[in-house]
Amino acid sequence: MRMIDIGQKKVTERKATVEAVVKTKAKVIELIKKGKVPKGNVIEAAKLSAIMAAKKTPDILALCHPIAIETVEVDFKIQKDSIKISTFVKGDTKTGVEMEAFTAASVAALTVYDMCKSLDRGMTINQIRLMKKSGGKSGTYTRLRNK
Repeated sequence: MRMIDIGQKKVTERKATVEAVVKTKAKVIELIKKGKVPKGNVIEAAKLSAIMAAKKTPDILALCHPIAIETVEVDFKIQKDSIKISTFVKGDTKTGVEMEAFTAASVAALTVYDMCKSLDRGMTINQIRLMKKSGGKSGTYTRLRNK
């Protein structure tokens, strides 16, 4: 095992978007929308947790380079029986920001689960996947929506 040497790479603007989906009961979604979950505001807690997680990615993923993150954005699309979480990370750096976006999306989903587990232990976290990345030598990747 080794950390990849990025010393000779050029600093470029790096961007990554990752999505995750939390499936739960419609009644839990209604409680989230109304702000009636016993632990508090699920969306705000998940957003803050996601931002904090992105910043701590190198502390929890072996061999992940510490990098300067310029922005972390977290959006939630609340549907009838699910919440789609989308995280966007950007930074001018020598290596990609995908892992920070993945960590943010994963921790946001875990936060939703933690705050709502007393209401639905059967919740699932699904489809944590890279939607788009850009920057660096490998260029741009965009996932087709239906895949």
